[in-house]
Amino acid sequence: MFKVSARTILELGSELISSDIIAFYELIKNGFDAGSKTGVEVDFHVIMRRNLFLRLRQGVEQGLLLSTLKERALDCVNLDADDTLISEAKSLISGAATRGKFIAALEHVQSLNRIVISDAGVGMSAKQLKECFLVIGTPSRKREVTKALRGGNLKTPFLGEKGIGRLSAMRLGHRLRVESCLSTETHLNVLDINWRLFEDVELMLDEIVVTPKVGSRKPSPGWSGTRIIVEDLAEDWTAERVMKFASEEFAKLTDPFCDVKSRPRIALSWNGTRQNIPWMDSNLLKHSHAKVSGKYSLKDGKPTFSCTLQAFNLGFDHPQETKVIDIAGADLLSVASGTSQGVPDGAITTLGPFSFEAYWYNRQRLAGIDSIGDRQAVKQLQEKWSGILLYRDGFRVFPYGEENDDWLELDRKALGRQGYTLNKSQFVGRVEISRMGNPHLVDQTNREGLREAPEQQVFFDLVMHAIRELLYSFLQEVTYQYKEHPSPLKDLPARIQTLEDRTNAALKKLRKVASGEQKATVEELQQSFFEFNELARKAQERAEHVEKESHQMIEMAGVGLMVEVVAHELARTSENALEQIEKLRKSSNPADIRAGLDTLRAQMKSLSKRIRVLDPLSVSGRQRAEVFDLNQLIRDTVEAHQSQFARHKIHADLRLSEKVIKVKAVKGMIVQVLENLISNSKYWMQVRSLREMEFKPKIVIKTSAHVAGFEFSDNGPGIAPENHERVFSLFFSLKEKGKRRGMGLYIARECASYHGGSLTLGEGINPQTKRLHRFIFEMPNSALVP
Repeated sequence: MFKVSARTILELGSELISSDIIAFYELIKNGFDAGSKTGVEVDFHVIMRRNLFLRLRQGVEQGLLLSTLKERALDCVNLDADDTLISEAKSLISGAATRGKFIAALEHVQSLNRIVISDAGVGMSAKQLKECFLVIGTPSRKREVTKALRGGNLKTPFLGEKGIGRLSAMRLGHRLRVESCLSTETHLNVLDINWRLFEDVELMLDEIVVTPKVGSRKPSPGWSGTRIIVEDLAEDWTAERVMKFASEEFAKLTDPFCDVKSRPRIALSWNGTRQNIPWMDSNLLKHSHAKVSGKYSLKDGKPTFSCTLQAFNLGFDHPQETKVIDIAGADLLSVASGTSQGVPDGAITTLGPFSFEAYWYNRQRLAGIDSIGDRQAVKQLQEKWSGILLYRDGFRVFPYGEENDDWLELDRKALGRQGYTLNKSQFVGRVEISRMGNPHLVDQTNREGLREAPEQQVFFDLVMHAIRELLYSFLQEVTYQYKEHPSPLKDLPARIQTLEDRTNAALKKLRKVASGEQKATVEELQQSFFEFNELARKAQERAEHVEKESHQMIEMAGVGLMVEVVAHELARTSENALEQIEKLRKSSNPADIRAGLDTLRAQMKSLSKRIRVLDPLSVSGRQRAEVFDLNQLIRDTVEAHQSQFARHKIHADLRLSEKVIKVKAVKGMIVQVLENLISNSKYWMQVRSLREMEFKPKIVIKTSAHVAGFEFSDNGPGIAPENHERVFSLFFSLKEKGKRRGMGLYIARECASYHGGSLTLGEGINPQTKRLHRFIFEMPNSALVP
């Protein structure tokens, strides 16, 4: 059996209790776990500051006159302390006849400093002190919580269950005294621990004896409760520091968004004077400029993520806008995991319910509020409460929402964005979870965040999606509708540049490792890269020409998105070619080498076709309508995707009319409609394919004689009926993180509208998926050419 050294307890305490507020949190939480009906009281009794005590002791070492030392010591006594303590301290200091006795007097005065955390809960017997309090990691509460979880209880029996809270006292001071008793007992049960004894590196833990003893009679016959008395304080506490602690730490320890009367009562005092613990002023929330709120719930085992977005005042004339978005089924799987499958699908169910609300402020537009004060007062109050805090059963989960914590990565995302910058200092908000409802969202032992788990990752991703993506897109949408049409291409060049860099890096390596026939393949790939660079250059030139015309700007946004898609393909093909050639170098079978090179050439051919299809779109100047065969355009566009379809095992079923369908339209815009529909289908069919082994992805495109349009459908997860119009909204996307643009279908519909036509979702609901699968693109009959 292992033997444990005494100092291990000190190491545990320093590792597990990493800050003063966490130490207080653990001790306060224990009071509520004990069932205290009157809350928990935290009382500071400080007769002399620790820093002044250390300075006086240094004066003794420096040889200052005893009379001078005593005079300075008397000046260091806190006159706001209890009169009895002041009298005792002054008597000890004044009566010290030698330097040694003076130091002893100072140390005694220091021992009078204490922090008392008291509750009126059920208390502890001597046996409970010995068998529970003195057992590090005691399982008693853990058993009860586990039992409650198995029983399906809605409320947790205890806030804490790890059995390490008693180590919190060690951080606050070097000596601990526990006074506790049950309502049926007549005397206090007392436990004294001197943590300095554990500093002896030679001692083993079992050599230090700590035993409860019977103390004085309890305060009143029916009283029960516990007093945690921390003495020989480890840090320098002042009235100013305690006031700041109350304002910045204790104010957020329990949920400040709750009604004041329903919040757990925590009373704080300094030398007998009550310190105010501020609460949230609801008027601050009522004057936010925008808000996102929502909840994650399960009904019949099926999870739904519901978000409400509101824009109150964005700095220009607009009505109050509200949008409700419900995400469930395949859409929820996509947001949480998508094609990356970073977490198991089951985590969206085992996560459990939670709710959140976040109020956004444009700090430049803050104004005075009657109940709060002028603009500066409002700004200071917003700054004080800024951050999105996490609460479990009404108590804070650290460190989420701290000044240096960016758990939702808001600041990092804001740095790379144009338009609205949603950084963490602009938000005041909270997220609510529960021990019973979210059993997999468990704190790390040191209370510094949740343990890593699939449910934790899904939880973070969903809250991020609501605030970083849905709210941002909503604000952009309102701005686009009522103020201006900002260029959707602002951050596109940077994304394309990143992809070009990847391609360049792969090409450099390819040129070094390729030999023989492989060099020809590399040259084909290099040529595709040159063609792509020319395409990107033309697209940029075109964008500069059409900046002021909204319909052309939409058109160019579509070109930009397709350029980015091709850039992805180019980077992927280059990296894949490098991987394939590395494999071929190790092969001695000529047939394998030939087959491998044929595959690479097929990929080059497909990529080159896609670039040629897009190239006419990027020509500088205004595109004009022309006469072309719609069926042939569909064939050419689909053929350019053959390599991609083969890779994802997608079958393209073209059910085109035998009769040629000649139309007069802007050819490039029709290509954009097709490209965006194909891109969407590919992603969503991949989401389904990764989760259903027997699934066979399929796209169907139909045309009919005498109809200037086509029907496009796939057998992916489909679109929820309630989103039948929303999918065409600007910036709306339910794709996974990193693949969201929210522009494809919006642009496709704009292209249809430009021609006096429409792009809609067919009303027929698939009986298997209960969702919509068919897009209908139609232009007016006048577009038909006899």
